Formats: sequence, C-alpha cells, structure tokens
Amino acid sequence: MNIIWHEQSKQYHLYNEKISYIMCVTPVGEIGGIYFGKRIHDKDDMSYVINRFGLPNVTLDPDTESYSMELNRQEYPSFGTTDFGTQAYEVELPNGSGVSAFVYRDHKIYKGKPGIKGLPATYANDDEAMTLEITLADELAKMTLTLFYTIFKDYPVIARHAQFRNEGSSGVKLIRALSACVDLPDQDYEWMQFSGAWARERIPEVKKLSTGSVSIESKRGASSANQNPFVIVKRPNTDDFSGEAFGFSFVYSGNFIAQAECDSFGRLRILMGIHPDRFTWLLKGGDSFETPEVVMAVTDCGLNDLSRTYHELYNDHLVRGKWKNTPRPILINNWEATFMDFDEERILAIAKTAKEAGVELFVLDDGWFGERNDDYAGLGDWIENPAKLPQGMAGLSSKINALGMKFGFWIEPEMVNPDSNLFRRHPEWVLSIPGRKSSLGRHQLVLDFSREEVVDHIYNMLKKVIGGAEISYIKWDMNRSLTEVFSAELNADEQGMVYHKYVLGVYSLYERLTQEFPDILFESCSSGGNRYDAGMLYYAPQAWCSDNTDAIDRIRIQYGTSYGYPISSIGAHVSAVPNQQTGRSVPIATRANVAFFGTFGYELDLNKISAEELEQVREQIRFMKEHRALLQFGTFIRLRSPFEKDQAAWIVVSKDRKEAIFALYCMRSNVNMLPGHLKLAGLDPEQVYVMDDAEYYGDELMNLGVTLTKLSQSGLTTGMDYVSYVKVLKAR
Repeated sequence: MNIIWHEQSKQYHLYNEKISYIMCVTPVGEIGGIYFGKRIHDKDDMSYVINRFGLPNVTLDPDTESYSMELNRQEYPSFGTTDFGTQAYEVELPNGSGVSAFVYRDHKIYKGKPGIKGLPATYANDDEAMTLEITLADELAKMTLTLFYTIFKDYPVIARHAQFRNEGSSGVKLIRALSACVDLPDQDYEWMQFSGAWARERIPEVKKLSTGSVSIESKRGASSANQNPFVIVKRPNTDDFSGEAFGFSFVYSGNFIAQAECDSFGRLRILMGIHPDRFTWLLKGGDSFETPEVVMAVTDCGLNDLSRTYHELYNDHLVRGKWKNTPRPILINNWEATFMDFDEERILAIAKTAKEAGVELFVLDDGWFGERNDDYAGLGDWIENPAKLPQGMAGLSSKINALGMKFGFWIEPEMVNPDSNLFRRHPEWVLSIPGRKSSLGRHQLVLDFSREEVVDHIYNMLKKVIGGAEISYIKWDMNRSLTEVFSAELNADEQGMVYHKYVLGVYSLYERLTQEFPDILFESCSSGGNRYDAGMLYYAPQAWCSDNTDAIDRIRIQYGTSYGYPISSIGAHVSAVPNQQTGRSVPIATRANVAFFGTFGYELDLNKISAEELEQVREQIRFMKEHRALLQFGTFIRLRSPFEKDQAAWIVVSKDRKEAIFALYCMRSNVNMLPGHLKLAGLDPEQVYVMDDAEYYGDELMNLGVTLTKLSQSGLTTGMDYVSYVKVLKAR
C-alpha cells in the first residue's frame, strides 16, 4: 500500500497488491483520471494517455489550445468550460455565475483515514489505509475544493468524498455536490442496479450501456426500497465467477443519484452523490460542506469476489462497537403474532415458550406506548401504556430477563401521529408547508429532524425509557417517505438544506443513543428495506431486510441484497403461515433454511404451532447456535440465481476453508427431468470434506458437483415445491 506523487509529471499513483488508481494535474490545473483497475507497475510519467489535440466542434482551453476536458478523463468535473458531460458539482456565485475554475493548490499524503463530521464513513488505523487530500482553489470565487482519496491495505477499494470551503466574505450557493466521479476509457459495460418497492426490494436489473445516460435515484428523503444506493458496472461477459466489474456504494441514507453517462467520444462517466434536486447549501464566509462517502471497489474475478470485498470491508471498517464481527442473538418478535393487540400476560406467554425452545432475545414491537392501539394514534408519545405494561418497560424487561432472555423493543422516533400529545403541543415540529395540506403515510407525519430541538426532545424521551429498563436491543423503524419538505425554522433561501439536514439529524440521534448505550444492538428498519444502505450500517450493524417474510420471496430479496451488503446485516426471520404478505404456505424447514443466512429469528407465536413444528424450531435454534458465526461471517458465494432457474443455491465457507454450509432451494417443481448436479465453490481443492458420512474432495465438489439425487431420492423433480436442503461440509 502506498501513494506516490511524481513531482515532474504531476501524477499520483495509489496502489496496493490488488489495484492501482492513477491521476494527474491536468494542463489546465484540474485533476484528471488516468487509470483505475488491476495493479500495474508504477512509472514516473504516464501522460501519454492525455489527449492533447482537438476534434471538430470541440472547444479547447485558451491557454493550451491543445487540451479539452471533453476529450479527457476527469476526476471531479465542472460544467461550463470545455467539458459538456454531467458535472460533479456546481457553485453559484453572488453574480449568478455557475462556472467554476478550481485548480491545483497543494496536497497532503498521510497514514490512516479521516472521519467526516456528522456523517457515517469507513474507518481505518494508520497501518490499514493511506489517504490523499488534493486541495484546489478558485481564486475568483475565493473558495477551495478538497478531494479525499483513501486506499486500504487489504481491499481493492478507493473511498472518496469532497469538501467545499468558502474562504471569502460573500456568501455562495452550492447547488450540486456529488461525492465521486470516475471516467472510464471505453463503454463496453453493463449497468447493474438493485430495484423494487416495498416487499420486493433489491432485485437485480442489468442494462447494456450505450450513448446517453442511465441513472437511478431516490427523492423520497430516504435511500428507498425502489432503488438502492449501490450499483455495479460490469463487462458483458462478467458473471458471479469471472470477469471485470466496478462497484459503487454510497454511505448515505437520504436522497441520492447514481448515473452512468456514455458520451460521443467513447468515455464512460460514473457519478454518485446527494441528489441535486431540492438541494442548495448556503456557504457563508468561513463555512464548509463535506459530501458523504462513496466506496468504489474493483475486481477482475467476478461478482462474488466484488461482493466479498464489500462484505469484509463493511464488517471490518464500517460496523462499529460491541457487535462488530459478533454473532447475533436469536430473537423472537411479537409483531406478526399479536400486532398491537397484546398485554404483558400474553407477551410473557410467548416469551416462556420461546425461552424453552432456545430463543435468546425477546423483541416487543409497535403498540407499547401512548394511546397506541392502532396506526392512527400515539406515535411520538414515547411513554409506556400502563394498560399494556403495568410496570412499564422496566417491569417487563425485568421479567423477560428473569426468564434467562435478553429484551428489546421497537421505536419509530422520526414520525408522529396527528392524534398524539406531541403533535398537539408542537404542530410546528413537523415538515409541512404553510397554507398547504400535509400528506399522510401510515396515518403519520414526519418530524422536522433538521431542527436540533426536535432531535433533543426525542432523545430525552427515549433515553428515559431505555435507561430505566434492562434493554439489549432496539429496532428503529421509519415507515413513510418525506413530503412537503419545508422547515418552519429556516429562511426561504435555506429550504434547499432541509433534506440533508434531516438526514444529519437522524445520524445525530443514532450517534447519541449508540454512544449513551454502547452495548445495545440496534437494528435499522424502514417499512422493511426502505433504508437499507451502508450509512445505516455505521450505526446499526443489521437491518430488517424486508417486511415480506415469505421464504420464497425472501430467497430473491436476500440474494439481491448479498451483492453489496454482508450477510450479518440481513435481518431474517421465520414467520407464520399462511404468510401475511403473500398468503403462501411454506414448510417451516424451508422458512428456517432461508433465515439461517442472516441474523435469524422468529416472527410468530410459538404457542400456536404444532408439537412437531415446535420440535423443529428447537432443532433449528440448536443448528443456528452451532453454526451462526460461519453463517453470518463466512465467505458467502452465490451459486445459482433464483431469477434464472426454478432453484436457487448459495454457500458460506470458513476463512480457513475447513468448513462450509451450502443451501439449495426448490422454488418450483419440474416434471420428467434429470435432477443434475450443483457445483460448489470456495472450497480447498486438495481437502477431503465429509457430508452425510460420505467423503468428497474439494475439487470434486466444485467441478463435478453434488449429485442432487443424493439430497433427495425423489430427484427434486416432482411434488417438491418449496423444499430446501442445507448441508454442512467439514474437512476430514
């Protein structure tokens, strides 16, 4: 790992054993790109890649008369000089001009990685990463722009963000401030996004890139279930096991845009950052603004390898605190068992049976506070309802702990019902536009988290409840998109700051609660997967993957999630049947076989299942306790896509490759077909593995595969809808 500055050629080379990232100060003083990819040798001068000529109808810099930004690769491009592609930023000066000229001033190279004030970001010690800061200045605007690049020692990753500073006395407006831009020299790529909606999140979609632009975005105030802030740009022949690909992950939980743009001269531009719509940031004299972080990864070994990079990096350098790389407790949540119709007696009855089955953590969901008996009232009044909890949260948590279980509960701190004491006292504390009606989502309004006093109030209420009880877990929900985004506290020219200030307020509350209660396991949730992003993982190491708990749908959702997020982050439960969302009835064995590949828990009343199923639950919990470290933190490899076949499969392998667990899911039965083989991956080819008392060489399992008739004598061909198999391999 190193960062080299070649003074004569004015070129930077960031490299480790896996990748190289090379840039230069261009002839016009801005920063240009040279190379991003597999590690290459360092050279003093690679300026031969810079195009110093014109083409018809291409404008040239007046000082050089041989250089155009349109014909060269840029690192953080502006618009209005000689680059006509999409810009990374735009500054509006007091005279209305939007043209900038930030040119090289100086740079710093140092060990380690800086944080970003108020924002989540990856982190590293001095021996784990190096950082390059390049400062550019616009003398006319009296502003500086600093570009941050961090390279990690052990990962093919570059982390990027930018900082703007107003060094003058006049105010300026930052009306676009993306986090990263990468220009690639050719366009023979496909764009891979992860799209969907509530209950069908993060479904992979692939599009061939061609002249023009393709983009995904969220303008919902949260990263959204509709588009995830993670994209892959890959070669057409790249699959899970081979080929070149670039990943772009946004460490942010609000509005975003990710875009690929193919120009007329063969350049491919990738951009990612805060969505510029409804964004304006005022910079008074001395003020600065830092963008969120984009984590860029590259592979030439296929998408499983790219995913492994993000899984390991985020587990090691994004998740923090007690639960970093720690197996998660097996929990039971009462939501689908009781909804809001419960009292302490009913909760304790579910908890006692769960404890007997081996469950370690009980989670009390929505309905414990205020006048909260349905969706219409009580939200925002974070005081226990004595009709349901006679001795409050302290009393119930003490009784659950006395059973030998940990205890946690559900909150939705960002929202308020109009029918609540909080709203009646402070109607000005919601996002709303004077004189206009306010939209409702789940019968609730959005609190104005851009206001410190609102965040302070919610913090103090929650701190009192949490601090007065024995709490080990918090599920933080967020059940609607932001509308009528207007803050009564801000001036007219500051309203473009509200979306981002709201996210900063959410992060502030998370930071305060996690610092105050460092032993609590936080799980983020937003109608399931509506805010499943890298920014959340910094505060909450796991996320409720989807409100859709149907096992067959969850195979697809968890499969798509695995491309960019670690398995340890996937909240996955066994729920009741017929399933609440789909009406489908799936065997409890398959429901568990899907949920094993996540944090694992139950979302049902164990007192209402058969004795046979309860015995299966006991065995499932025993299995998960024995193998959860491997299941949650082993190397996860996708084997067979549920979007291409009637079967799906994946495997997790221990770091020393002495143990592995693979799963096969039969989503729809077929007739009159040979069952075939399932080729495994990630094993030691020289090692002998034992499975069901039979022995197999690693290369045999990876190249010949597991004969599926060995899993079932029926051959997985007839009457086998929703059947699944999970098998353990152990080195002899």
